[in-house]
Amino acid sequence: MDVQLDSGNTAWILTATALVLFMTLPGLALFYGGLVKARHVLSVLMQCFAVACLASIVWLAVGYSLAFSGSGAWIGDLSKAFLSGIGADSAVGDIPETLFFMFQMTFAIITPALIVGAYPERVKFGAVLLFSGLWLILVYAPVTHWVWGGGWLAERQVLDFAGGLVVHATAGVSALVFVALLGARKGFPTEIRPPHRPGMTMMGAAMLWVGWFGFNAGSALAADGSAAMAMTVTHISAATASLVWMAIEWIKFGRPSLVGMVTGTIAGLATITPGSGFVGPAGALVYGLAAGVICFYAVQLVKQTLKFDDSLDVFAVHGVGGILGTLLAAPFAATALGGMGLPEGMTIASQFVVQLTGVAATVVWAGAASLIILVVIRALIGLRVSDEHENEGLDVTSHGEHAYDY
Repeated sequence: MDVQLDSGNTAWILTATALVLFMTLPGLALFYGGLVKARHVLSVLMQCFAVACLASIVWLAVGYSLAFSGSGAWIGDLSKAFLSGIGADSAVGDIPETLFFMFQMTFAIITPALIVGAYPERVKFGAVLLFSGLWLILVYAPVTHWVWGGGWLAERQVLDFAGGLVVHATAGVSALVFVALLGARKGFPTEIRPPHRPGMTMMGAAMLWVGWFGFNAGSALAADGSAAMAMTVTHISAATASLVWMAIEWIKFGRPSLVGMVTGTIAGLATITPGSGFVGPAGALVYGLAAGVICFYAVQLVKQTLKFDDSLDVFAVHGVGGILGTLLAAPFAATALGGMGLPEGMTIASQFVVQLTGVAATVVWAGAASLIILVVIRALIGLRVSDEHENEGLDVTSHGEHAYDY
């Protein structure tokens, strides 16, 4: 029997796919580009753009198949490598499988691109490419299979609507491992200059906010009430976290900053991501409040207490936010707290155990696999540029270009 494709759902996921790609190109690239020194801005844009291209080919070749084929608990097979056997009439649910492939590709693009924020201004471009390609195969694809591809966490009914574990926890933990091996920027933490273009960062954040509607609401894979609620709670969490971060800065430092406020926006968006299809508007307010407070102090903890130079706060914002949102999904998905309801047979307590299991497994796998990948790359080609190249700027030394004509 032929599958009947739904034109409305197909149109919405086509749109959502474009929105999620827009998050990386140009949203994330501009967000990160504005935060670094002027002599490194092109290198960050280049890293985001190159990762997007590389991830697309890796996803086509093996990533999609490893994530979304087979019946294994831990990893898929290669039956869909290079989209083998998938034609224009193939379907996932009531949308074309090629569209599902493309929608999931945009997630595979932005996740390693998020890690770009951990290591700018001192990393070798070749190391970025080699790490991103291997990381997609060894970290991203397995965790995606666990959660969304019918793997062992899916069987335990873990709640991760749009990527708290798959995207944000994996990227955040891997970012922290990367900077631990890479080392800090010269002069960290006392001599690091402020962002060179806060306006560019705000524009990137605004693009991310808009694109996130495709990220979260698109994960419903349908133009329905679930997508509408996901869009609603996404916006509420982002707005709340922005205001909370702004208020903390205002109280703590005497004035609020634009960069701080938009960092709060991203924290709110990352935190609501896993729960966006399960929680209601009241829950989204709590998500945003928790994201603004906890992610703000996580930034202080990572940089000031632990002395990790996670340059653009990937772990504190995405890692902590994704983990926090995954755990909060257990109580706030319950109908008693305004949510859409827990899976059949689950209580808040039993669901929390499942969520915690998912967090622990993702953190351990992402951390261990990233460490192995980085040790191998360091031995083969090295991770860090020379002090001379860091001082001169990666724009010129790695790419032979200037962002600005002084």
